[in-house]
Amino acid sequence: MADPFKILEPTCISFSGGRTSAYMLWRVLQSNNGLPDDAKVCFANTGKEDEATLRFVRDVEKHWNVPIVWLEFTKKQPKFKVVSYETASRNGEPFAEIIESKQFLPNAVMRFCTGELKILTIERYYKSIGITDFETMVGIRADEPKRIVKMRETKLLPLVDDKVTQSDVQSFWKANNFDLQINFYDGVTALGNCDLCFMKPMKQIASMIADKPERAVWWANQEKFISGKFSKDRPNYASMLQYSKDQIDMFNKDEEAISCFCGD
Repeated sequence: MADPFKILEPTCISFSGGRTSAYMLWRVLQSNNGLPDDAKVCFANTGKEDEATLRFVRDVEKHWNVPIVWLEFTKKQPKFKVVSYETASRNGEPFAEIIESKQFLPNAVMRFCTGELKILTIERYYKSIGITDFETMVGIRADEPKRIVKMRETKLLPLVDDKVTQSDVQSFWKANNFDLQINFYDGVTALGNCDLCFMKPMKQIASMIADKPERAVWWANQEKFISGKFSKDRPNYASMLQYSKDQIDMFNKDEEAISCFCGD
């Protein structure tokens, strides 16, 4: 079988900032003895990525000596801009811009955030450098059947073709000299680019708000601005934030500790 990581035509290696797509990039570099001239690695920042994700993208650039194009959506023509680790948005600016432009919130049915902030932003960048016909390589594993069905017809899935599973990816990073330093919530990694993405399980979102309540402020502000909700069948983010605060307030903040001398 032909090497699925071999680059034979203009190709965008879509780097989400996660371990799986980073592993895919590493396999591409091994198969091609570095990054081919026909390939570019693109990271589209929404402004709501965890800081650990941004550090990881920077670390991949540095440790593997691979150029990564950092992109962000902007309302100004040509509707994208090239940024860097230092200048990347960290307060949801690109995401807020597209919400303000459309005057409604994305949801599970109309996920225009993915289309505008990532897919179209990358396409606009490629058009600006004179390339309109290119393949897109994405980091989907062989053990993600639902995502495979959605992507198989339009994207290159080398990890699927090579039968790579989550176990393979985990083994690679355990043996590597750097890794994505991101927390686990409710037993699983905080998957996805945006910190409190409405596509994440409710229980995971609640755990992440409890860990860092300030995460919910941006999401609550967007819902207030539009007078709507990201998810019809869930409480709004302001309610989830208030619930998290109420849980903490159940305990007496003035209660004094009584020494039991166990540590003496």
